[in-house]
Amino acid sequence: MRIETLPEEFIKAQPIIDTIDAAGYEAYFVGGSVRDTLLGLPIHDVDIATSAYPQEVKQLFKRTVDTGIEHGTVMILDHGTGYETTTFRTESGYQDYRRPDSVTFVRSLQEDLKRRDFTINALALRSNGTIVDYFHGLDDLQAKRIRAVGNADERFNEDALRMMRAVRFASQLDFDIDSDTIQGITHHGPLLEKIAVERIHVEFVKMLQGNWPAKGLQIFLDTGLYQYCPDFKDRLSALQSLATTLTASAGDETAVWTLICTEFGLQGRQIDQFLKHWKSANHLIDAVRTAVAMVTAIQNDSLDDWTLYQTGETLIPIANQAATTMGLATRDTAQLVAQYQGLAIKSKKELAVTGQSLMTAGIKPGPILGKLLNELEYRVATGNLPNDAAQLTKTALELASS
Repeated sequence: MRIETLPEEFIKAQPIIDTIDAAGYEAYFVGGSVRDTLLGLPIHDVDIATSAYPQEVKQLFKRTVDTGIEHGTVMILDHGTGYETTTFRTESGYQDYRRPDSVTFVRSLQEDLKRRDFTINALALRSNGTIVDYFHGLDDLQAKRIRAVGNADERFNEDALRMMRAVRFASQLDFDIDSDTIQGITHHGPLLEKIAVERIHVEFVKMLQGNWPAKGLQIFLDTGLYQYCPDFKDRLSALQSLATTLTASAGDETAVWTLICTEFGLQGRQIDQFLKHWKSANHLIDAVRTAVAMVTAIQNDSLDDWTLYQTGETLIPIANQAATTMGLATRDTAQLVAQYQGLAIKSKKELAVTGQSLMTAGIKPGPILGKLLNELEYRVATGNLPNDAAQLTKTALELASS
């Protein structure tokens, strides 16, 4: 098969391929960029595989960076763009079920492609548009099928994260996973516990961000992979419920975890603990807590100005979308954002008084001062008090003396 018109990303990288070829070596575009080109999808990273060894590659180009030279990867810098170029290699020994213990450079493209995860990712593209397909990846693309290269058991023993990648691709591409590969995932699921949670986190989020998240999530459940993820083992019913309601991408990372935490019925510190088990960043945990609180208010029919004020304009659409997905929302996001924009203040910093001004007015410093500022913030945000310095000071003095 030959692609008649190459995407611009490949055309820009052709001089790299041509330089390597001219020196007597082989070079090909490989990986996801080839797959996505054949599927008519946008290309992200352009990766190159070559028969030239790292030092040979470095001799051909003026500007290179050793991004992973021990594994054969050199980044070639060309007109401000970096192209990761990796020597054909074989791998052996996977003690951590993720990375090879040893790498051997080879001159054979077929040997290199043999170590890749799925046939649809084991395609190579010559600079003239010709596709090299040793493992029937083109047939699998046509059939919308995800199939491990060679023996599925071996591929998952080499890298257990590949099991998560399989369900992620199912979600992103609307592909089915062939029976032998499914069997391999089901059998080797426990190996997932040997993989860093951060890496599982990335694949899980990408899965729910796919255009067919219910498909990926259902495979994730049917194969039992969920049992080997933090705090998921006893949540099959909730996850199954989510699989039946997700009809489109769950949204960004905050939206994904807002949905999960709401479905699990988690609140406050429970969310903190759960997301820390997933090695989430603190800013993500804070955002999810806030969004879940708004979803809970919608669920309890108690959504008010104060909830919108606490949620903020950025998180209101995320929380309302989560509520919509779960069949809870009764108002559209634009209405809620407009209501938020109509609030007198958007943060405590916008209050017409400060702790210093209240102390100047005669209120003593201490815990009472913080409580007064909180009360004033609440009354102004909810429209019960104008954001006027004189009125706020008067109210604070009255509250302090009562």
